[in-house]
Amino acid sequence: MTSTADKAARLQELHAAPELLLVVNAWDAITAKVVAETPGTKALATPSHGIAASRGYPDGERIPRDEMIAEVGLIVRVAGDLPVTADLEAGYGDPGGTIARAIDVGAVGANLEDQMKPLDEAVRAVEAAVSAARSAGVDFVLNARTDAFLKAGDRDPEAVLDEAITRGRAYLDAGASNFFAPGKLTEDQISRLVAELGERKVNIIGVPGSVPLETAQRLGVSRVSYGPWSQNVALTALAELAEDVYAGGGLPENTRKLN
Repeated sequence: MTSTADKAARLQELHAAPELLLVVNAWDAITAKVVAETPGTKALATPSHGIAASRGYPDGERIPRDEMIAEVGLIVRVAGDLPVTADLEAGYGDPGGTIARAIDVGAVGANLEDQMKPLDEAVRAVEAAVSAARSAGVDFVLNARTDAFLKAGDRDPEAVLDEAITRGRAYLDAGASNFFAPGKLTEDQISRLVAELGERKVNIIGVPGSVPLETAQRLGVSRVSYGPWSQNVALTALAELAEDVYAGGGLPENTRKLN
């Protein structure tokens, strides 16, 4: 079994490599198994929203930290030698302690969101997470996330982009490995983020209508993940099955036995 330190080093390499890192989010043991066994998978990511929903909680740190960490640990176990990065929201009021707990169960990376808190407060959270990883002796991939685009509302798009860049610089300066800017970003927005923060430093999310992967690769993006959307794909298939069954149909002919 690959050590936690070795998996952390591998995840760092994957983020820095010229090839775009693609991570399809898994929210429990069976989804982790399916993704881990799919050819081409190099790492796994967990979605906080997906894990919370699967356990009956709404998004937004409503799930107890113990339950979130336990599910991350289960996914790490199922993933085997593949590195796992976990979405740990804003750290559940204790970013350093939460990162330490995640490392204890084998996670080697994490998203830490700023929730658009005052910049100095958000930077302190990043610093606490980085310090916890250093204390554990792990080259942890801290993916510092801004909610600037998600919470933009009717603000001027240029002002939103400028704030995202300011926050990205501050988080990277505080020791974050990468900067995550979820939202349906345009090619121009992504290009500007990469130009200001560095190639292979910016991570984005795949959403319906987002830029093609080949564009993200060309622009110098480090990683594309899918957050709760991978779960929504699965739930869409389940809903369509139920609708078809109730209409007198049955299982799709291309259904595979994956569990």
